[in-house]
Amino acid sequence: MDDRGTSNHSEVTDFILVGFRVYLELHILLFLLFLLVYAMILLGNVGMMVIIMTDPQLNTPMYFFLGNLSFVDLFYSSVIAPKAMINFWSESKSISFAGCVTQLFLFALFIVTEGFLLAVMAYDRFIAICNPLLYTVQMSTRLCVQLVAGSYFCGCISSVLVTSMTFTLSFCASRAIDHFYCDYRPIQRISCSDLYIPNVVSFFLCSIIILPTIIVIIVSYIYIVSTVLKIRSTEGRKKAFSTCSSHLGVVSVLYGAITFMYVIPDRFPELSKVASLCYTLVTPMLNPLIYSLRNKDVKEALRKILGKKLFLFNSVLTENRIK
Repeated sequence: MDDRGTSNHSEVTDFILVGFRVYLELHILLFLLFLLVYAMILLGNVGMMVIIMTDPQLNTPMYFFLGNLSFVDLFYSSVIAPKAMINFWSESKSISFAGCVTQLFLFALFIVTEGFLLAVMAYDRFIAICNPLLYTVQMSTRLCVQLVAGSYFCGCISSVLVTSMTFTLSFCASRAIDHFYCDYRPIQRISCSDLYIPNVVSFFLCSIIILPTIIVIIVSYIYIVSTVLKIRSTEGRKKAFSTCSSHLGVVSVLYGAITFMYVIPDRFPELSKVASLCYTLVTPMLNPLIYSLRNKDVKEALRKILGKKLFLFNSVLTENRIK
């Protein structure tokens, strides 16, 4: 490693998250925007998990995976958004070394897990549409748990590698990370180490994470589309395409932004921040909206829950009037 007046990572106690390079007056607007989006993420994903856990009719593989997707979305956005909102009002915009390590580790864990979960969900739709008679046999409870556990395991391994590789670098005098959270590419920019090996390793990791999951998704949907086109019923075709189009929309936004951020050469820091917003805030906000508004089962389950709450509320009012 180079030693051009650098300080080793062990001497670094904190970093500065530069955030968005905008006028100070716009910080209030950005804070309100982040707050609104994060509130929708909390409401949407917690609501989705509650609906799935409380309605017995949603006790199927598809909703098991969807519940885990909501859990992942909720947690990795919570790793990013609160600290970003605090920094809009903070003059120092600092984050401790341990805090930066934790943020990168958790973010990498959940974002990689989400990629594998989306591939699992594509495979689930492939079995459901192309082999409906064997669906309950092939997508057993044991297999579903193994697929989800495997997604978290891959996320954990990737996160350990990325985090350890990033924070064994040596850092220059500057501690300013030109981003709104701790991510390995912006952190590499302030490093004085030779980045050849870290770049090769990160490219290899991106390749073995993004390529297999995209291949599974594309192949699954090729078979799905060919099967759906053979359905004679217009209603059946519409239902199948409705379920799949929502999934494809999420996949396109997530993978498009991640490809721009981690595969394309890092030459546009400000555009990278905008791309990061797509998968740190926009995707977690859209997922519950897409899967609930375009899903009859979820809407029906939501009506039942709201109906029970309304019934209980009316019962309490009635009892109070009698008293």
